[in-house]
Amino acid sequence: MKKLLLPLGIIVAIIVIAIAIFSGSYNKFVTAEENVDQAYSQIETQLQRRVDLIPNLVNTVKGFAKQEKEVIGQVTEARSKLAGANGPEDQAAADSELSGALSRLLVVVENYPELKSNENYRQLMDELAGTENRLAVARKDYNDEVASYNKQVKRFPGKLVASMFGFDEKEYFKAEAGAESAPDVDFGADE
Repeated sequence: MKKLLLPLGIIVAIIVIAIAIFSGSYNKFVTAEENVDQAYSQIETQLQRRVDLIPNLVNTVKGFAKQEKEVIGQVTEARSKLAGANGPEDQAAADSELSGALSRLLVVVENYPELKSNENYRQLMDELAGTENRLAVARKDYNDEVASYNKQVKRFPGKLVASMFGFDEKEYFKAEAGAESAPDVDFGADE
């Protein structure tokens, strides 16, 4: 009887240790995945804030720059794309397009000094600048969480737990190709 209890006790101890290791790893993955989702929701919050600010900015500029309808149309179209984008890749592409359109809009504003001194315009630009800063921080925080999570998914023994329970690598929030350079703006002023 004693000979049977010792191997049985060893097997039970191994099972308990394995359960403790796997449950700890599993819980770490759950926590890390929630951190990634929470960080991503901050990006979405700031993108929504940006999308909400843009109509006010566009309407303010419209009052001063009626002939710049093409640029205003591009901003409005890019805003719609961002509002309808889903997932980090689509949102990054739409965000990049909107940033380019906003850059062109700001060039239009340079041609209207009275607009730059308008109180509503200045307030909207301050809010937009604040939103852009919050968005940059939210992107960085998200990518930091994704890096931490992806390291857990790739490292041993986490790789075993991740594959057993379906924890896959997460996508980074990346800028679109060409986003590192300023967009070309030409209104045909030299013609």
